[in-house]
Amino acid sequence: MEGLPFTPPAGADEGAYLGPPPAALALIAADGVLVGWSREAEALLGYPASQVLGRRAADLLVTPHADPDSSEERRPDRWLRFGGRRGAVVDVRHRRGHTVRVAVTLRRLTPASDGDPTGRAPSAVLMAAELEGLRWWETRQAMLHGLVTQSPVTLTIYGPGARLLWANASSVRELGGDLTASLGRSMAELFPGDVLTTEHLVPPEDFIQQILETGEPVIDVHFRGRAPADPRRERVWSSSYFRLLDGSGEPVGVCEQSIDVTDNYRAQQRLALLAEAGARIGATLDPSGTAAELAKIVVPQYADAVLVDVAAEVLEGEEPKPVTAWDLVRVADSDGEPSRVGERVAYAAGSSQAASLAGGRATADAEVATTRLYVPLIVRGTPLGLVTFVRGDVSEPFDDGDRAVAEELASRTAVCIDNARRYRRERTAAYMLQRSLLPRSLPELSAVEAASRYLPADSHLGAGGDWFDVIPLSGARVGLVVGDVVGHGLGAAATMGRLRAMVRTLAELDLAPDELLARLNDQVGKDASDQNVKGSDGSGAVGATCVYGIYDPASRTSTWAAAGHLPPAVVQPHGPVSFLRLPPGPPLGVGRLPYEGAEVALAEGSLVVLFTDGLVEARGQGIDVGLGRLAAVLGEQRGSSSDLLCAQIVAELVSDHVQDDATLLVVRTRALDARQVAAWELPSDPALVARARSMAAEQLGRWGLDDLAFTTELVVSELVTNAIRHASGPIGLRLIRDRSLICEVSDSQHTSPHARYAGNDEEGGRGLFMVAQLTEHWGTRYLPTGKTIWAEQALPVP
Repeated sequence: MEGLPFTPPAGADEGAYLGPPPAALALIAADGVLVGWSREAEALLGYPASQVLGRRAADLLVTPHADPDSSEERRPDRWLRFGGRRGAVVDVRHRRGHTVRVAVTLRRLTPASDGDPTGRAPSAVLMAAELEGLRWWETRQAMLHGLVTQSPVTLTIYGPGARLLWANASSVRELGGDLTASLGRSMAELFPGDVLTTEHLVPPEDFIQQILETGEPVIDVHFRGRAPADPRRERVWSSSYFRLLDGSGEPVGVCEQSIDVTDNYRAQQRLALLAEAGARIGATLDPSGTAAELAKIVVPQYADAVLVDVAAEVLEGEEPKPVTAWDLVRVADSDGEPSRVGERVAYAAGSSQAASLAGGRATADAEVATTRLYVPLIVRGTPLGLVTFVRGDVSEPFDDGDRAVAEELASRTAVCIDNARRYRRERTAAYMLQRSLLPRSLPELSAVEAASRYLPADSHLGAGGDWFDVIPLSGARVGLVVGDVVGHGLGAAATMGRLRAMVRTLAELDLAPDELLARLNDQVGKDASDQNVKGSDGSGAVGATCVYGIYDPASRTSTWAAAGHLPPAVVQPHGPVSFLRLPPGPPLGVGRLPYEGAEVALAEGSLVVLFTDGLVEARGQGIDVGLGRLAAVLGEQRGSSSDLLCAQIVAELVSDHVQDDATLLVVRTRALDARQVAAWELPSDPALVARARSMAAEQLGRWGLDDLAFTTELVVSELVTNAIRHASGPIGLRLIRDRSLICEVSDSQHTSPHARYAGNDEEGGRGLFMVAQLTEHWGTRYLPTGKTIWAEQALPVP
């Protein structure tokens, strides 16, 4: 009699092998005598068939156990006579003397043949199994049953072509509850989607075929798709695939084991989204740019479209008004419709948007084809605007997790917009201050034709410290200056204003360029020390650079000095483009080294171009490259007017994104005609004072300025007399007819004259006082060989 194995074969994997239930068979006659004994029974209890056949089955039992159908204990012989199918757990005596606890089942066979006079035909079969072996089988049987009917893990078997062969209950639910309609269909038809992670980089249908052929499993592939049971909701599964073999070792299919990891995947995606938002939103310090950054981040991975509306006052850097009086402006629109960016937006009272703004909380509504989530932009309890997240009909509606993410995104965006608002307010103030401190227009002068450009840096850097100036000086001369303060913002703008004011003040003293820079450097050093003592923010002028020059149209000469600044470019009427070779000087405020001046002759019509380093570094290239480009433009466009030349230089050298502010000052020199200047050299003799008055009056007559003769004669008389009295050597007298009449008297002394009130009994001391009363301006200009006292009179109105 053949039995069934009840233990796994040697070398088999118990986790992979189950087989039929374990059984050792014995036949029992109607009178309880054993008439059949299998090899499995012999293996279980140790008795060969020759020792048990003909014995009563009850003789092998040690102690009876409870009948599973009754609590009554029964003797073995009575228990064996029960009809039908019975089962119990009993102790059986092993041949070697120990006890084996087995589970037995008694099943009645067909009645004995009437032709059998002995009545010993088999009447029952005893199926027995060692209890541990049976438990092993039942446990695994229960496990398989659970996987098929109760497990949340989806088990699916696919055959060639990735077509469905079988699915457990969990997988059937994913398929919509109808396994029959799904059998034979491909994976791509059942679960449309895409693979998120796989080393194979091929669709699942392809690596299923590979597994069938090679037997190599694929573990933990993340698959994103939509299940037939809920096609609107996008899901993510973690799937593993391995090959199944039949009893002969031939492949029959590939088993897919999947578990839904959508919640974990979405949590990771939300964290990644928030991390990206934290890194990218607010980088531009611009409200509109911040809103655009939000739209780029969330579309399409979080929402299908995003609309951002911000209060108009916020865009101007002001505090927002109460919600009821809001006027919103659309600053970001990614809904695919014609762009409304820059348009005014108004929400009706009672709308979801108005409720969100008024309540300071997120609200949602569902339209026919879309779901919208409205989240206010709130900072310190004050709404700044509104963000609308939109999902279309093919996307899932917003859930609580999505709402939390939207609120966090809106919160971060609101902080960045508020920072941008504050920055814009400060930047606007800095620009206003800077514009007020720069020349509004350049003066009309006989010495030069001048034009300028100021190019602010990119908006996120703020106002800079570059400045320029054209300063009218005595004797029809002109002072030209360009400077650069390190840094940006209010501090740099204020420092630039102080420097420009100091330069103008020192220039009006008629100081030479090197002396002017020396005094400016001393004052900057004092300012820096005062700021350190007072605990300033360090926005002083330490490190500022400057170049200053004076051009005299009468002599056609210029004098220059530089404090750590790039030298001006010069284009003579018929010469090449060159850069002045000036003695190097330290930047302002960083040292006490002396500054040196350099004199350069400039022919009439020469171009002089002063600039800051932001102009030649605008394209992110080295200064040498920028200087070469500047020289090329000047060489090609030397005949253009100063203003047109400024425009051409800016167009050629300045890129769209200026990393530093830049200043450009272009002047074309003019010269005074010989008929506009009359000069005499007089010996130091009091008798020649009358001759000086006469020569001055005759020159005014030739110029048609007889109306100024009396005043001019008086001025010449006083100035020449003072020079003879207080100085020695020859005396120079010069009259210049420019936009005013200028009278100059030079001598070899460096003493400084002073106008004062003379007493009633004093015979002298009234000369300079009278000069000051009779002329518009007067002053003293010091030269290496002495000094010049000058006085200006306005020309008569034609």
